Amino acid sequence: MPRLSMKILSVAALGALSVAAALPAVAVAQDAVAARPAISVSGEATAALVPDMALVNLAVVRTEATARAALDGSNKAMADVLDAMKKAGVSERDLQTSGFFIQPQYDYSGENNGGPPKLMGYQVGNTLTVRLRDLSKLGVLLDTAVTLGVNQGGDIRFLNDKPEAAIDKARAEAVRDALAKAKILAEAAGVGLGEVLEIADNAAVSEPVPMARMAMAAKESADAVPVAAGENTYRASVSVKIAIKPKP
Repeated sequence: MPRLSMKILSVAALGALSVAAALPAVAVAQDAVAARPAISVSGEATAALVPDMALVNLAVVRTEATARAALDGSNKAMADVLDAMKKAGVSERDLQTSGFFIQPQYDYSGENNGGPPKLMGYQVGNTLTVRLRDLSKLGVLLDTAVTLGVNQGGDIRFLNDKPEAAIDKARAEAVRDALAKAKILAEAAGVGLGEVLEIADNAAVSEPVPMARMAMAAKESADAVPVAAGENTYRASVSVKIAIKPKP
């Protein structure tokens, strides 16, 4: 075998031996941590934010004798709704068609007498998802959409554009909550607390919480749909493992 090949193999072998030697050391270190007397606790906390945007689904559904007539009616109403949204200041990037369907409509009452279903017409639906960044306009836009032909949908999700600060605050409070629980348990058990061995961050979720109608809603037109935006509560949960030791 050429000398160069032997040298390469020797270096590779040494590298493999180094990795093999390091793996048991890592395993030993992990086992040592696992073997230490410890207490495991969980902590939870929440942080609330007033929402600053909303997602609204608005649907136009038309039923006519022909699919063409139903589609024409749906198209006309949805075009009017889109135009109204743009005139109200909603950006095109915040307007998205999220659903569309064409379905035949049958009368099945004749089946009781052995007859076939009777075609009655066609139903066409078009759904628009609107991201509204100015909540003071929400009630008026809902009212306008219904006036222009929206007759289904309307489900609303209140969101925050940048909730990261609130989530971080909840996480920090959750860690403090876990440490406080650990202190109580350690005192009850007659032991002391040592260093933190592990911290696991669980998923943070938001939950809408009802509250009184926001002051901004009072600025809306008297004909606007009443809207209560409430608060979004961001909940954080952590698991903490802390070493314990005899009290001095």
